[in-house]
Amino acid sequence: MKRVKFQPGFPISAILIIPPDRFLFIFFANFMTSVPDEMFDIVDADDNVISQGSRHEVHTRGLMHRSVHILVFNSHGRLFMQKRSMEKDENPGFWDTSAAGHVDSGEYYAHCAQRELREELGIDCSVLDEIMRIPAQEDTLWEHVRVYKCVTDQDIRINDSEISEGHYWTLDELTETINSTPAIFTTTFHLIFGQFINKF
Repeated sequence: MKRVKFQPGFPISAILIIPPDRFLFIFFANFMTSVPDEMFDIVDADDNVISQGSRHEVHTRGLMHRSVHILVFNSHGRLFMQKRSMEKDENPGFWDTSAAGHVDSGEYYAHCAQRELREELGIDCSVLDEIMRIPAQEDTLWEHVRVYKCVTDQDIRINDSEISEGHYWTLDELTETINSTPAIFTTTFHLIFGQFINKF
C-alpha cells in the first residue's frame, strides 16, 4: 500500500491511497485513452476531399475515405497473402492482400503504400505500379481503394501485431481456394482478385 504524503499546497483531491499494482493499471488505462485517434480525409463519391475525421468517426458513421492494397509477387509469380490479426478492428482473421492500410489525412496514396509495406512486411519496394482503382462501396467498407503491385524477393518480416500469418500462393492455388472456401477472404480481396485475374 503506497501513501501520498500531504504537503502544504497539495490539493486534497490528489491524496490517494492506492496499491501499486492498481496505480499502474489506472495509469496505463489513462495513457491508452489519451492516445490520439488516427485522422483520415473524408471524401465524396468522386474521391474529392470534403473534410477530415477520426478513424472512429469515419468507421462508425460509414463515411467514405481512402485506403491502399498492395499485391507483392516474388520473381516466380507467387503472390504473398496475409491473414489479418484477430486484434484488427476490421476483418479480423480473414485472408487479405499482401499489405493494406488507410491513407492518413494529407497523405498521398503511393506514399501510404510504401509505408504499409515497411510497417507490415518490413520491405521497401523501389518500383510500385498502380494497377487498379476501386470506388468506395459497401464491399470495400466505404473506402476508395488504389491497388499497387510490387515484385521483390526480399525476405518478408511480418508485423505480428498486424498479421497472424502469411505465405506465398500460386494464382491457381488462390483461385481453387477462393472457389472452395470464399468466406475466409475479405470482400475487398474478392473484388481485387476478380479484377486482377480478368485484367492480367
